[in-house]
Amino acid sequence: MKMHWVLLTLTVVAELLQVRGLDLVFPSVIRRESDCRLQGPDVEQIPTNISISTTYLEVKQTQVRVLPGGVLFRLERLQKVSILQNEMLEIIDAYAFSSLPRLSSLFVSENVALKKIGEFAFSDLPELTEISITKAKHLRHIERGAFRNIPKLRYLLISNTGLNLFPSLAQIHSSAAEFIFDFHDNSYITEVPPNAFRGLCSQTITEIRLSRNGIERVASDAFNGTRMRRLFLGGNERLSQFSADAFAGPSELVVLDISSTALRSVPGSILGSLRRIIARSTFGLKQFPLFTRLSDAELTYPSHCCTLQYMYHNRSTGHWLCADPKVEQSDPHFFRDHCVNLSSCSPAPDAFNPCEDIMTSGFLRALIWVISVLALLGNTAVLLVLLATRAKLTVPRFLMCHLAFADLCMGVYLVVIATVDMSTRGQYYNYAIDWQTGLGCRVAGFFTVFASELSVFTLTAITLERWHTITHALRLDRKLRLRHACFVMTAGWLFALFAALLPTLGVSSYGKVSICLPMDVDSLLFQIFVVSLLLLNVLAFFCVCACYLSIYLTIRNPSSAPAHADTRVAKRMALLIFTDFLCMAPISFFAISAALKWPFITVTQAKFLLVLFYPINSCCNPFLYAFCTRTFRRDFFLMAARFGVCTTRAQIYRTESSSCQQPAWTSPKSSHVMLYSLVNTLHSIDGKQDF
Repeated sequence: MKMHWVLLTLTVVAELLQVRGLDLVFPSVIRRESDCRLQGPDVEQIPTNISISTTYLEVKQTQVRVLPGGVLFRLERLQKVSILQNEMLEIIDAYAFSSLPRLSSLFVSENVALKKIGEFAFSDLPELTEISITKAKHLRHIERGAFRNIPKLRYLLISNTGLNLFPSLAQIHSSAAEFIFDFHDNSYITEVPPNAFRGLCSQTITEIRLSRNGIERVASDAFNGTRMRRLFLGGNERLSQFSADAFAGPSELVVLDISSTALRSVPGSILGSLRRIIARSTFGLKQFPLFTRLSDAELTYPSHCCTLQYMYHNRSTGHWLCADPKVEQSDPHFFRDHCVNLSSCSPAPDAFNPCEDIMTSGFLRALIWVISVLALLGNTAVLLVLLATRAKLTVPRFLMCHLAFADLCMGVYLVVIATVDMSTRGQYYNYAIDWQTGLGCRVAGFFTVFASELSVFTLTAITLERWHTITHALRLDRKLRLRHACFVMTAGWLFALFAALLPTLGVSSYGKVSICLPMDVDSLLFQIFVVSLLLLNVLAFFCVCACYLSIYLTIRNPSSAPAHADTRVAKRMALLIFTDFLCMAPISFFAISAALKWPFITVTQAKFLLVLFYPINSCCNPFLYAFCTRTFRRDFFLMAARFGVCTTRAQIYRTESSSCQQPAWTSPKSSHVMLYSLVNTLHSIDGKQDF
């Protein structure tokens, strides 16, 4: 009785102050016309004598712990309820908001201590159109039947809660059009159970939003008996299981969002109706099924769009009626199902990922096989002869072993690329993602960068060794020893390994293009890495130029007396090494311009340079410095004779060697022949054969 008089007095005072143009906010209760606002720490329970004429009830920042059932039964005119920021509220009891004939909107938000909503809490509400339950991180349970008989409900929002079980929606029985169910940011929900939406709405549901939950699987029959237009599952990063039977019966789904999930496939039962798919950052979805009506796609990889474009092109050109301009008006259903092309697809194929095979022409396809096979066979033979011969391991021979190994690695890279191209010919777009994001592309990219950098480093070391030997011919104390070469090549290996490993660790990427080169320059760090690598190769070229200029001036200087054999070898080596770097010049130029984002050619055009110039020396080097020399042929047949092969030819070479102490150099273009010839270098100085 006392509480009644207190409330009545406060109401009268508030109305008097309002009439006088004043506005006083009381900490407990404020009433204005048909509004009732319970606010402040003094409110510890919901009063039972709220005016029956109240149309809006707000309970905000109170100390109420329980909203009891039946407390609002009398408020037949109540249209809107807001339960906001009540830090002590723990329970919304059974029947708390039931049987309110005019209630249309209900908001429960930021009640951080809320743990439970009882059964039938929202039941028998004939005019209710909107329910929002948000920001209740401790809400663990919504009892079965909490939502019941809400025939006009059009919007149900449950977000940012601690629920660990999907709420029961089977007794809502809404018949409203344009229904939206919004259930997001509930991180403890791991499954969409069977029949989760059966009984929710008798009409076609406009949207079901299940974004950014903890959903890991969508069970069989999850959408059984549910007709809907749009389904949003984006942001469920652990969602990997989507049952093929999740949709039962004919599907009316036209929009599906599976962005940022771990899904690898799309249920086939929805493919016939789907018009738009959103699959951004869905890295596990690598192959697309056959969509029949899709017109708009937002995807993860450019090759997805290649798949869809190819699919729709074949479909629209496959039926003769599609060429009739009147078919759209005469038979719109046929036109939509058989003639409509994809209107929008992103990310669109770009310069790095065009809709084409790895090798874009038959000429390139044949050329890469020729170069790769020759590189593998030639360099393998060179290594076998070098390592199997009984001649002394000299510094030049040691360096040439490393060069042959680097060229062999380049051959491995080419064979891998050629094999993948052959196996995916005509349909690379179906395999592009698996290839470019898989281990195979990373291994191939590692081989090519490692081989390229080790080859450049070794050729530079060879040039420096020749320069040092010739310019210091009279200083035996400064002669390079094998241990010095070991230190140099250890540094070369470490550098090549470091350069090849960086893209696998996130600095640039081998998966940017189909040929697995580190062409990702999207960030400043990536640009610095790629440009630095290319500039180091250019600097190596200038180093070689400087060394050979110095060698030439030394030879021209009559006061010096370099060994005649070393001079001749240096001249011949110059031809091959300059050829190596001149072949790399166009690659370096166009690669640096592309890395600086000023490309002069496309990736398609660059493939021609990369196949013809980039690895050509790996193929040619064994022939230029080995097979074309009499010394290499002699060593080869002597090695073969050990296995009982070519013994007659080997005996001829043994006879020639015994009659001539100094073997002749017979190749006119053999800049590396010193590897295999037992040249009598510096013979006039120390009277010994250097190798």
